[in-house]
Amino acid sequence: MITIELRALRVFGHHGVHEHEKRDGQDFLFDVDLAVGARGASDRLEDTVDYSALARTVKELSDERSYDLLEALATAIADELLQRFGAERVLVRITKPGVRPGGLDGVAGVSVSKP
Repeated sequence: MITIELRALRVFGHHGVHEHEKRDGQDFLFDVDLAVGARGASDRLEDTVDYSALARTVKELSDERSYDLLEALATAIADELLQRFGAERVLVRITKPGVRPGGLDGVAGVSVSKP
């Protein structure tokens, strides 16, 4: 099983439940694991998923609308990546690097895996 991976893809967006998050925006970090079977073993780009196209799709979907919950954004991205790229499985993880959960050092985020 070949998995195309994106790590710490930084996308500026206007997601969150607080008004200042929607108004001012913030950075989000996306990790994506896209399982594509044996595609790419041929060493031909046209046989696999171009990770640049994958990254552009994540940004496009984040830019498309504002989400209150990261869970909803991650689900929308996972669904679209499965459909658009014909993948067998996908994991989408989103973190908010600028947030201090509970006022403590750390990172808040969510992950969605399908199917």
